[in-house]
Amino acid sequence: MAETSKQTISIREYPVDEHPDKNYLNHDKGILSWLITLDHKRIGLLYLGSITFFFFLGGVLALLLRTELLTPAQSILDADTYNQIFTLHGAIMIFLFIIPSIPAALGNFFLPMMIGAKDVAFPRLNLASFWIYVAGALFALFSIVTGAVDTGWTFYTPYSTETGTAVVSMTLGVFIMGFSSILTGINFIVTLHKLRSPGQAWGKMPLFLWSLYATAIIQILATPVLAITLLLLIMERVLGVGIFDPALGGDPILYQHFFWFYSHPAVYIMIVPAFGIISELISVFSRKTIFGYWAIALSSLAIAFIGFLVWGHHMFVSGQSELSSVVFSFLTFFVGVPTGIKIFNWVATLYKGSIDLKTPMLYALAFLFLFTIGGLTGIMIGALSVNVHLHDTYYIVAHFHYVMMGGTVIALLGGIHYWWPKMTGRMYNEVWGKITCAVIFFSFNMTFLPQFVMGSQGMPRRYFNYLEEFQGLHQFSTIGSYILGLGFVMMALYLAYSLFRGPKAPPNPWGARSLEWMTSSPPTHHNFEYTPVILHGPYDHHQPEHEFRMGLVSESKETHG
Repeated sequence: MAETSKQTISIREYPVDEHPDKNYLNHDKGILSWLITLDHKRIGLLYLGSITFFFFLGGVLALLLRTELLTPAQSILDADTYNQIFTLHGAIMIFLFIIPSIPAALGNFFLPMMIGAKDVAFPRLNLASFWIYVAGALFALFSIVTGAVDTGWTFYTPYSTETGTAVVSMTLGVFIMGFSSILTGINFIVTLHKLRSPGQAWGKMPLFLWSLYATAIIQILATPVLAITLLLLIMERVLGVGIFDPALGGDPILYQHFFWFYSHPAVYIMIVPAFGIISELISVFSRKTIFGYWAIALSSLAIAFIGFLVWGHHMFVSGQSELSSVVFSFLTFFVGVPTGIKIFNWVATLYKGSIDLKTPMLYALAFLFLFTIGGLTGIMIGALSVNVHLHDTYYIVAHFHYVMMGGTVIALLGGIHYWWPKMTGRMYNEVWGKITCAVIFFSFNMTFLPQFVMGSQGMPRRYFNYLEEFQGLHQFSTIGSYILGLGFVMMALYLAYSLFRGPKAPPNPWGARSLEWMTSSPPTHHNFEYTPVILHGPYDHHQPEHEFRMGLVSESKETHG
C-alpha cells in the first residue's frame, strides 16, 4: 500500500514580491473579483471595510448628540431630530458595527489560518453571509432616508407600534442581518470541528478561536429569538396582530422579555471575541505562556451559557415579580465569575513577563483598565436597590460604553494593530500608534467618566434638555468626545499612509507562536503551501522561534510505494 511521507521542514517563507504563489491582495485584481470572491481573507477585509464605514457614520451621529448637549436648551437639533439621531447612533453601532466587527472581520480572516486550513468549511455560504449583511444594512440606511426611527435602538413597544417613522424598514434590515450572523456562526463551528490540521487538538488552539467558538454558539441559539421578535413587531404594525398591543389582547412587557433574551447574549457576541484578542496580545507581548489556558477557554463557554439566563436584569422596574428580580440579580453576579477568571489569568500572565510595550500591548493594557471599570459598574447595577436608583440614567450610558467601547472597540483596535502587518504586508509607524492610543485612552475617560457622576446625581439618559446644574459635566464630556474623534482620525491617517509608504512587514514581526504567523505577509491565496502538522501549542514562548518553526511538520505532496 502507498504511504504518504512527511518532511520535517519549516513552513517556507518568501518576500511578498518573490513568492511563487500570488497573495490574496494581488490575486485576480478588479472590483468584480472582490465582490464574488470565495477567499476568506478577502471576505474578512470586505467586512472590515463595511464596519469601518458604519463606525464612522455612528461616530458622526454621536458627535452631533454631544454637540447638542453642550447647552441645556436647544442649540443645533430640535427634539424630534435628537430622538432620531440617538436611535440611529445606537442601531448602527450595535447591529451594523459592533456585532459583526470582530467575528465577521478578524474572525473570517484568521480563523482558517490559525488551524492550518485553506478556507472556511463553506466558502460560498461565507460570501452569502456578507451579502446578506449588506442587504440588511441597505434596508437600515433606507430607513434613515425615508423617516429615521425615533424609538431608541431597542424598538420598545408601544413606541415602535405607534410612531410614524420607518420602524418596519429598520427592523426588517436587522432581521435580515440576523441571518448573516447565524450563517457565520454555523460556518465557524463546522470549520473548527472539521478542518483543523493534524495535531491541532482543542488544547492547542489559540484562545481567540475558543472565543469565536463560544460566540458562534450564541449567534446560532440567540439570534433566531431576535428575528422572531422583530418579525412579530412588523406583523403587528402591518397586519394589526395583537402580540404586544394591550388593546388587542397583547402585552408590551412580552416584547422586552423576547428582546433581552437575545440582546443580553448579544452583549457577549460583542465582548467574548474581544477577550480572545486580549489573550493573544498579553501572551505575545509579555513573552510568556498564557496562565490558565483551560480556565480561560472554558470560561468563554461558561459566559455563553450563563449569558442566556440574565436577561431579566434589564427589567427590574418593569413590574416583574420580586422572586424573578432576586434570581436575575444573583445570576448577574454569577456571570461575573468567568469574566473575573479571565482578568486574573491575564494579570498572572503579565506577572514577571518580559513586557514589550508595542502599540497592540498598549491597547491590551487600556482594555484591562477600561473593561474592569465597565464590569465592576455592571455588578453594581446588578444589585436591585442600586439599579432602581440608577435605571435609565447616564450611569447606564457610561457603563454600557465602558463595556462596549472600552472593551470591544479597544480590543478590536489592538487586534487590528497586531494583525495589520499580516493582513497588509506593511508596518505602521509605531510612534504614531502609541501617541494615538494615549489620545484615545484619555479622551475616552474624559468623555464617559463624567457620565457616571451625572447618572448617580439623577441625570436621565436620552433627554434632549437638562437642568443647568449638569451643564459643566456635559460640556466636559462633549470636549472629550471631540478629542476622541480626533484620535480615530489620527489612526485612520497613519494606517492609510502605511498601506502606501509603510515598510514591508516580515512574516512574524512580533515573535508570535500561533500558526497564522508562520505564513508570508500578506498570506498566499491558500494560506499554506502544504498542510501543516502541529507539534507545539500557540503560546510556547519558552522556545526560540527557529526551533518552534522546525516543530511544524509539512505534509509532502509526494507518495512512495
